[in-house]
Amino acid sequence: MFKRFTAKDGISGQSQVKSSVQRGIRSKVLDQMRGIEPYIDDILPKKEKVVLAKCQNHVNVVTLNGDAPLFFNERDGPYAPSLRLLHKYPFFLPKLQVDKGAIKFVLKGADIMCPGLTSPGARMDEEVEAGKIVAIHAEGKENALAVGLTKLSTADIRSINKGIAVEMLHHVNDGLYKTLTIS
Repeated sequence: MFKRFTAKDGISGQSQVKSSVQRGIRSKVLDQMRGIEPYIDDILPKKEKVVLAKCQNHVNVVTLNGDAPLFFNERDGPYAPSLRLLHKYPFFLPKLQVDKGAIKFVLKGADIMCPGLTSPGARMDEEVEAGKIVAIHAEGKENALAVGLTKLSTADIRSINKGIAVEMLHHVNDGLYKTLTIS
């Protein structure tokens, strides 16, 4: 989604959102991410200027005062945290772990296949439904490598063990990760 993204070329417009839109974003984020409630005022303070940047392919990026991206979504889909935010608060999303062999493909932006999550070294400790935002970790690594959208539930991933399990949305060193300010 953000392979060739740059703030200069990728953003078609940006605007400060009204307080009602800001409340809507806050409520959606609160509904979608577990454990974020005590931290939501630090991440998206009510009295701060929230800027919504409209990007190519109907992607919206939410920032605070035009600083580093906090959340993004495609069309009216679920909001996903940026990796920089996820590294500060790693418990917001369910965690899936890929094996060592999948790391180089994840870092290139490839979707995650079912065998990469069911092989030795991979872990799916939590039950996750299809269509949920997840953090992708790697065997032997502390921080998340990517954020993705599950195409299958974890039960289906185990039973089918074929095809795409997680659609890649954002990964380390893609355009959004390298973007430090949106202005």
